[in-house]
Amino acid sequence: MTKAEKSTREVIVAAAEKLFYAEGIRAVSVDAVAEAAGVTKRTLYYHFDSKDALIAAYLESRDQPNLKLFRKWFDAGDGDLADRVEAIFVNLARAARHPKWKGCGFLRTSAELANMPGHPAIRIGAAHKKKFEAWMAETFAEASAAEPAMLAKQILLLLDGSFAVVLLHRDASYMETAGKAAATLVRVALAGANGKGS
Repeated sequence: MTKAEKSTREVIVAAAEKLFYAEGIRAVSVDAVAEAAGVTKRTLYYHFDSKDALIAAYLESRDQPNLKLFRKWFDAGDGDLADRVEAIFVNLARAARHPKWKGCGFLRTSAELANMPGHPAIRIGAAHKKKFEAWMAETFAEASAAEPAMLAKQILLLLDGSFAVVLLHRDASYMETAGKAAATLVRVALAGANGKGS
């Protein structure tokens, strides 16, 4: 889809996504987004009544594509369930080695808005993480893993913890290590479930 074929709103969100992810939401002004989108500030405010609404739209635009990418990595992973969970981390580590990688947009935004817990972007970020957790819990339940909901929370903690540590150290091997820990947890949970039936 060319820029001309996209709606004005989509063009603005795409410009905001690029700038907010690269520089952070506080560092980027509405003027900068309007300029990058090739629209006037008035046009931007016609589509978004505030910068907060634009920040929320930025995170909404990342929600489904990110979840879809995690599923793609999981589905393409070789081996058993534990290996496929680890594949998510391995692929994230690969992405984290790219010079333009800036971590998890949802976590970075929540950190910038830490003193604004009611901000719509915080709710969107929390819902995104819950969707990942629910998908993992459902996957583990289908595989008859022991305590699937708890296991899903553990995987999410490893995922988000690795985002934070890799961003701090700029060392993607931490993400790969988290992936190995996730695979171990999955194997233990599967073995625990199998042990109950014996």
